[in-house]
Amino acid sequence: MEFTFSERSREYQDKLLAFMDEHVYPSESVYHTQMAESGNPNFHPPVLEELKAEARSRGLWNLFHPHQNEEWGSPGLSNLDYAPLAEIMGRSPHLAPEACNCNAPDTGNMEVLQLFGTDEHKEKYLKPLLAGEMASAFCMTEPAVASSDATNVQLSMTRDGDEYVLNGRKWFASNALHANCRVLIVMGKTDPQAATHRQQSMMVVPLDTPGVTIVRGLPVFGYQDREGHAEILFEDVRVPTTALLAGEGDGFMISQARLGPGRIHHCMRSIGMAERALDLMISRAQERVTFGEPVANRSNIQDWIAEARIDIEMIRLLTLKTAWLMDTVGNQKARTEIAAIKVAGPQVALKIIDRAIQVHGGAGVTDDVPLAGFYAHQRTLRIADGPDEVHKRTIARGELKRMRESVAAG
Repeated sequence: MEFTFSERSREYQDKLLAFMDEHVYPSESVYHTQMAESGNPNFHPPVLEELKAEARSRGLWNLFHPHQNEEWGSPGLSNLDYAPLAEIMGRSPHLAPEACNCNAPDTGNMEVLQLFGTDEHKEKYLKPLLAGEMASAFCMTEPAVASSDATNVQLSMTRDGDEYVLNGRKWFASNALHANCRVLIVMGKTDPQAATHRQQSMMVVPLDTPGVTIVRGLPVFGYQDREGHAEILFEDVRVPTTALLAGEGDGFMISQARLGPGRIHHCMRSIGMAERALDLMISRAQERVTFGEPVANRSNIQDWIAEARIDIEMIRLLTLKTAWLMDTVGNQKARTEIAAIKVAGPQVALKIIDRAIQVHGGAGVTDDVPLAGFYAHQRTLRIADGPDEVHKRTIARGELKRMRESVAAG
């Protein structure tokens, strides 16, 4: 098992760290000022476009994309080489991922369009997404069913001649309220009578298609995130049959192909948030004096600092192992590890962020420091892309199968 980063990855780490120090962190206060002055939670602040231009000029663009392409600016890094870069970007989650065109859900949607889109889809949507000129949303979760089981989705996709007619309701369609969002990738049911995992399909639906209505932006722990988490109503929405991704009945297959890389990218960024929370906790503990001495001198605070370092190293190693397996044996064979890090990453980050908030006292729950936002993001991540319980079920079923096969083999 080789965890040594390639020379290219180390080069990109150095370039990205410099970009963060010289441009991203100094832009955080500008970002918050521009957002506050706009009065619009979904405003697209100019500073973000400035950061995107700077990142692209430095070659820090489409770092997530596994294929090297000069036109796209993507270096073609492996999952293992991308891991530390996603972690670094995770230290400033509102700015750095999008500045480098590595933000969810656009990354997953780009992968889907690359793998399953038609030439028309690629020209009309993939190219502008890769250029950072457009945003997209992914519509799978529904309010009326338990969407942790993707076979439950009920939005209907009924064939009518050369068109499909879509009817249903989605929610938590992240990015749908982004100022640049132009297209949705929608999962629905094309054949309720087919085999369980062949009932669903995915289609490309332009956001301005008649019958598509954004009902509201859903708050997350009281936050209205800039990209939005939309509830969307589909009423007799007509799209051509060419909107279909892959083939009819391939929706579940596409969802599994999409969510594997997306899940580990989230976990990589979680490590970055945990690292920054630890740095903030240490700085605060050294600066604040209670009862005549710095808080950092208290044994319980020192325990928190030590435990944070241990926990971060553990989830980083599990993340790197998972990335390495995805590179060497493929996503399907790394299924247990992907599920494990999706559970462990947010849980560990939450523990560290929570303690950093405690050390900050009242300041920790304000917007003066990023910890409250980090906490809301990580707590939501225990549900997004499959709740912890579903991933634990995957792990447990694999372990039970392993034992049965061992017993059967004698």
